[in-house]
Amino acid sequence: MANISIIGAGSWGTALALLLHRNGHAVTVWSVIEEEIEMLQTQREHKDKLPGVRLPEDMIFTTDLEAAVNGKDILVLAVPSPYTRSTSQKMASYVKEGQIIVNVAKGIEETTLLTLSQIIEEELPQAEVAVLSGPSHAEEVGRGIPTTIVVGARKKKTAEYLQNIFMNEVFRVYISPDVLGIELGAALKNVVALAAGIADGLGYGDNTKAALITRGIMEIARLGTVMGGRWETFSGLTGIGDLIVTCASMHSRNRLAGILIGKGYTMEEAMEEVKMVVEGVYSAKAAMGLAEKYNVQLPIIEQVNEVLFEGKSAAEAVGSLMLRDKKIENPLIPWEEV
Repeated sequence: MANISIIGAGSWGTALALLLHRNGHAVTVWSVIEEEIEMLQTQREHKDKLPGVRLPEDMIFTTDLEAAVNGKDILVLAVPSPYTRSTSQKMASYVKEGQIIVNVAKGIEETTLLTLSQIIEEELPQAEVAVLSGPSHAEEVGRGIPTTIVVGARKKKTAEYLQNIFMNEVFRVYISPDVLGIELGAALKNVVALAAGIADGLGYGDNTKAALITRGIMEIARLGTVMGGRWETFSGLTGIGDLIVTCASMHSRNRLAGILIGKGYTMEEAMEEVKMVVEGVYSAKAAMGLAEKYNVQLPIIEQVNEVLFEGKSAAEAVGSLMLRDKKIENPLIPWEEV
């Protein structure tokens, strides 16, 4: 049995807390929001973000970060991506040498263009940082619906240890050394999911969504491989797998925000309606920053940025994509001229 703290009591953090408790581990959940912790302590349910999922009586809930961090074998960092750096800074004086931190949020920091694990390593150099990602809606994991996911770590020993900690009969865990590829796929798919949602909001059909998913993963892989990620990662669970579930499911906050934008909501109105952090909005500008830095074309992600931040209409953005210069689908496939 491991002693584990979940840092962040949102839907994903709460679902993982329940999963780890079912696996026989001692689990503590921390949140900076006192009202949230009081609700979890008294009602044993996250009424706002994971309704209907009961939490066990022996699960500990606290606002005391020092108590949550001290003496724990594993810290699961589950705060929304905009708070990864500030939360890591608050944890700095409590995290011990070699303490394992598993980041489960998805995003890229706009100002630095760093992935979340890179931020954590910068703020907590004494920690051993891993990531967990894949097609995994909290609503389904909390109900014990079969899910498959990937742990990424630089050391195989750490990856195998975490695989054993998280894996059970309804939560299959693969391992990978490609931490960068996993995180880029996780962050960038949220931007493409906004595009898929916008298409739904405009009333478009399955043809449009299929095009956005397949061309979207090409954009993600094009940038990701230039940065050092592996193509195999982008064609696996944390790439195309996570992209499919995020673009297709009504559990997806990014898709839902996109639907609202497609229906005419502003970005701010859509985020207010969704009532949860829409990670794709925060990653969109960072994605364009990376595209410029590495000189990579990301036409779908570029149009999402223009809709979000430059006032372009969703229908006009679709038109811009459809009427781009003519292209060969895959320039690496040679023509065999007769």
